[in-house]
Amino acid sequence: MRTEAKVLLSLGLFFGVMSVVYWNWGHENAGSVMMFAGMLLCFVPGSYYYWWSRRMRARPEDDPNATQAQGAGVVGAFPGTSIWPFTLGMGAFFVVLALVFGIWFLIPGLGLVVWALFGGTAEGRRGGTH
Repeated sequence: MRTEAKVLLSLGLFFGVMSVVYWNWGHENAGSVMMFAGMLLCFVPGSYYYWWSRRMRARPEDDPNATQAQGAGVVGAFPGTSIWPFTLGMGAFFVVLALVFGIWFLIPGLGLVVWALFGGTAEGRRGGTH
C-alpha cells in the first residue's frame, strides 16, 4: 500500500501547489476551491494508506524483487448481482432532484436510500442469492 500512498500524496501535493498558484495568478475563487478540494481528496486516502502501510507487513506487490508466484493465492469470494446499488443510486438521484425542483422529491429519495441501505445490509449478511 506504500506505492498507492505515495501516488495519492504526490497528487495531493501537486493539487495544493497548483491551487495556490491558480489563486495568486487567476484571482478566481471557484477553481482554487475545487483544486483545494482535490488536494483534500488525495491527502485523506493517501494518509490513510500510508498509515496502514507502516503497520502491515509488505505485500508481494510492494517488493520489487518479488516473483509472480509469490503474489498468487486465493482470490476470495465476490458478491453476486444485486439490485441495491441501483436502488441507492436512484434514491441519491431523487435527493439531488429535491435540491433543484422541490423538497417533495426528498420523501421518495430518502425512502429509496433507507430501503437500499437496509436491503444491501441484509443481503450482505445472508450471502445474497448465489
